[in-house]
Amino acid sequence: MNIIQSLEWRYACKKFDVSKKLNKSQVETIKKAFNLTATSFGLHPLKMLVIVSDELKNKLLPHAFNQQQVSTCSHLLVICIDTEINGDTIDAHFDLEKEVRGVTEESIGAFRKQLKGMYANKNTDEIEKSSIYQAYITLGNLMTVCAIEKIDACPMEGFLPHKFDEELNLSDKKLKSVLLLPVGFRAKDDFMSNMKKVRKPIINTVIEI
Repeated sequence: MNIIQSLEWRYACKKFDVSKKLNKSQVETIKKAFNLTATSFGLHPLKMLVIVSDELKNKLLPHAFNQQQVSTCSHLLVICIDTEINGDTIDAHFDLEKEVRGVTEESIGAFRKQLKGMYANKNTDEIEKSSIYQAYITLGNLMTVCAIEKIDACPMEGFLPHKFDEELNLSDKKLKSVLLLPVGFRAKDDFMSNMKKVRKPIINTVIEI
């Protein structure tokens, strides 16, 4: 399928086939896609939890308003933001850039200083909001990759992040959960799977100037 056909194929899966699981290669593709997603300044202030344990998924289910996708999916992806972004974070990024690209401090030093100053002037709420924007970009990218790979997914905001944080001990990892993406394969009797997409005509959504 081409990319448009893949996007037409995808939908927010409401019922997963519990007998079907992603293979190792598919999981690795999702991990790499997460890691390759564009983020502001390339800082990638995100982590992704890949939950396979049925026991843990069932434990989290009540904190997602008992939406069955959380417990019946093959893998539950939890997109999280880092709770600490500071000068050390920025230094680590530029030090890695020097290692990977072989650039000199002279070529990146001014930008390093500028970025550290920019973040020093942001309060905690501003930094967190910026990171959440990056999480949504990542979610969209993962959904597209899943569609191309014929992996079903269901993007979810409907859960209690603070409860997920408690159950997963995310504060110890200096993380906060933001979004969920259960992934797997649609059940044959998912009532949504054969429904036509409801979208406005392109002429009403795209403006050419």
